[in-house]
Amino acid sequence: MSSGKKKGRKAEKLRLQQEEEERKMKEEEEAQLQAQQEEAARLEKQRVLQERMAQLEAKDQERRESELAELCSLEHKFLSAQQWKRDSRAHAKWEHYLSCDGSPDPAVLQEINTFISLWREDQNKDIQLVMEKGEQVLNLIEKLQFLLLDTPPSEMTEKEAIQYQESILELQNLLHQKYNGATEELLKNADMYKDSPTGNMQAVIKDKNVTFCLWANLTKSMRMFRGAEHGFELPESLAESRVAVRILHTRYDHVSPLWLQCRSLLELQSSESKELTPLANHNVEESEEEERKAREESSMGAEEGVPSEGRKSMLSFKEISNSTAERKESEEEAEKKLETLDMPLEVQDPLLHEEVKEGGASRADPLLPEEVKEGGAVTAEENVVDLQQFVPLGGVYHIDALQLPPPVRRFRGWTMVKVLDGGLEAYPYPPAEAEEATHPPIQITLRLPDHVVYFVDPVVARWDPAGQHWRTDGISNVVYERQERRITFQMGTFSTVTLLQDAHLNMPYQAWELRPTGVDEALLVVTTGFATIHIQIKDHQCMLSSVATQEEDLLSYVTGKWLSPVGLRAVLKKAGVNIFPGEFSHNYVCVKKKVPLAELGAYQQMALLASAFAFARSKWNLEAGPKQVVFKVSEHIKPDSAQAWSLYLFNGRRAQKLKITESSEAFSEELEEDSEFHSTLYHMLKDFASKEAIEQVARASFLFIDAVYQLLLATRVLTYS
Repeated sequence: MSSGKKKGRKAEKLRLQQEEEERKMKEEEEAQLQAQQEEAARLEKQRVLQERMAQLEAKDQERRESELAELCSLEHKFLSAQQWKRDSRAHAKWEHYLSCDGSPDPAVLQEINTFISLWREDQNKDIQLVMEKGEQVLNLIEKLQFLLLDTPPSEMTEKEAIQYQESILELQNLLHQKYNGATEELLKNADMYKDSPTGNMQAVIKDKNVTFCLWANLTKSMRMFRGAEHGFELPESLAESRVAVRILHTRYDHVSPLWLQCRSLLELQSSESKELTPLANHNVEESEEEERKAREESSMGAEEGVPSEGRKSMLSFKEISNSTAERKESEEEAEKKLETLDMPLEVQDPLLHEEVKEGGASRADPLLPEEVKEGGAVTAEENVVDLQQFVPLGGVYHIDALQLPPPVRRFRGWTMVKVLDGGLEAYPYPPAEAEEATHPPIQITLRLPDHVVYFVDPVVARWDPAGQHWRTDGISNVVYERQERRITFQMGTFSTVTLLQDAHLNMPYQAWELRPTGVDEALLVVTTGFATIHIQIKDHQCMLSSVATQEEDLLSYVTGKWLSPVGLRAVLKKAGVNIFPGEFSHNYVCVKKKVPLAELGAYQQMALLASAFAFARSKWNLEAGPKQVVFKVSEHIKPDSAQAWSLYLFNGRRAQKLKITESSEAFSEELEEDSEFHSTLYHMLKDFASKEAIEQVARASFLFIDAVYQLLLATRVLTYS
């Protein structure tokens, strides 16, 4: 009985096992059949997709020529803008000639030399007159700088460029000499400025360009002073000496090497150089290797300038001249190789500079100081300031200890002055004969200017006249009082100092948006980690609407003023709101660079469409790779209308509408259903745009289009966000 039960259970177990095996085999057969069906469906879908893509490709090629021709007619507006600027420059020269107001034309060498000679011979050292004259000198320097940045190479000879820079140097040096002469005159008449409680001299004179603070230790008891502007604390040895202390704060920087000023000016020229040619006139068939070589050759010496003499000298003007000649040859070769690109060489220049091999700085570029190694990111000495990464902000503070000159003697209506051949003399500290001894430091307190935004604690640097650079060593115990806008520090000797800020604090941007606000009007909003910057664009001018932080609106003295795109850029950089990448910025900011063909082509076509369409940052731009850009687009006819964003991809040769959205899980280049390829962004948007929007694009002013393009090119939102 027991044996039969065992045999039954065994048979049942075998039966169940057989049924399980049959079930598994059936499931495997069904799964295999389903996989085959899915693979067949996938292959069929892929075949259909390939056929559709082939049809779209063929259709795109068929209409490519006509689309480029249509775009060419729109791009002639860039040429009209260039002609308008040429006419404006010529008109400005004629207006100055007719004004006959007695002021020299800085572009005329004879007039500026006469002005310099007459002022050099003028012996009037009254500080008020010097400051008034100084304002005129600063205006002349500003005009010369604007000539350098606003005049294309086709309208300025190499000789003229060098002449303008030489004039800038002469005016800068003469202005500082005049302030030294005025200081000497004040010290000779120190009794007139005696402070009643202390018996020492105290004078504070200021205007919009200069704050002039002068103290003299007439009683040999002055140890410390702290006023509304600046203050100091002297070591005991100086407190018992006949010494004067001057803190001359200039809002301008005439100390930093002129190569830096010239480079920043030339960066502003980006698309002003030469005459723009329509993109559509070119055929894009050049290989990537040829494009790379052309970019490298174009970058060799593409931004030249003239270094300063004396305290700022690095190279002679002759060396610069030779290098400039080499640059022109390189540009000519590069222009030939880039004739087949979809955009003109002169527009590509600002981005082509970055395409030099990772070293960045070319050996043909004499503007970089010897301390700066390749790329401008590393210096030979740890304490030497890298002026590609940090920028002087808020001007320069000339802090000097001076020997008191013999005072003026007045007797029976006569004034007797002892004339010193050496003029104003520095008071040595620490004393030269006791170099090995330890000397207490000087403590300086500076009030920071109201016209500058310091987003983080500034770095104090001193000028090294021997090495011709800024240094951060020799300065200690820095205390920054943000609310009081005051900084206190100690240094071992009297020096010229400045406050530095990282030039790339606001990069990369967190977001950006460009949207039309009216006829030939638009608003560019750039959001950084510290602030949101609103810039209005109207016709050919721009206006800063606001610089908003979590705490307050900043730079109220700038907001509401209409300036050229170049002028606004200069003002914002001086104010510490730098949203304008430079030639070497990619060495200091973590960004994924885009090839010039895609990035610059996008800026031009965005500018052409900006009168009727809004554009904004897409997070997928980072995932799209270096050869293409992705951004959001929305038709925006009415300023208050809600925006329905779509994503578009553009590589300089072709535009397409993407199926993904900002909330998609992954990036995909899959086309939006019922959409096609187009050779231009203009025609891509035309497929989905209203008739009113396209008509508005056609009516847009060439000046407005050019202003939008200048701002996009200056901010480079497609790379630095």
